[in-house]
Amino acid sequence: MPKDIRDILKEAKGSRDLDKNHRLRFEERLQQLHKPKKKSNFFFLKVAATIMLVASIGYFSLPISPVDVESQPVTTTQITSLSSVSPEMKQIENYYVTAINYELSSIKITPENQEILDDYLEKIGKLTDDYTRLNKEISEKGINEKTVNAMITNLQLRLQLLLQLKDTLNEMKTLKNKENEATTI
Repeated sequence: MPKDIRDILKEAKGSRDLDKNHRLRFEERLQQLHKPKKKSNFFFLKVAATIMLVASIGYFSLPISPVDVESQPVTTTQITSLSSVSPEMKQIENYYVTAINYELSSIKITPENQEILDDYLEKIGKLTDDYTRLNKEISEKGINEKTVNAMITNLQLRLQLLLQLKDTLNEMKTLKNKENEATTI
């Protein structure tokens, strides 16, 4: 049968007397638990300082020859696209390329629109070839305002052609739906 906690506490009150050595034993146990730690002599800091010393000696002992910037030929082969001209041009090119890819992905190919689609895609392919040629021209001859403008115009024309193609396909679809409505009535 469970005991009431009050009864247990009353019984325990009578045995409150502790040994005379109790306090000394308790303090000894506390000291054993909390012994002062030995100094680590900063071993890790010594290792890090040694590594830094060796690295700095190696760095400063290597012969350094000054590079003459003017004597090296400037190559423009690093420029391979409109985006490498400037951050603004990169933004413009990314905008148009993203829009072109979006429009291309949204076109649905059906047997009815295949012929028109092929014509427009052929024109866009020619513009893409011209864009590649303009990229090569920038790589070979350097940045030229006329070439940059031609590249931007090329991107605009490709996007306009895709939008025109989409409008034509929508007109064909609308016309087909009207014909279907007229024949069903």
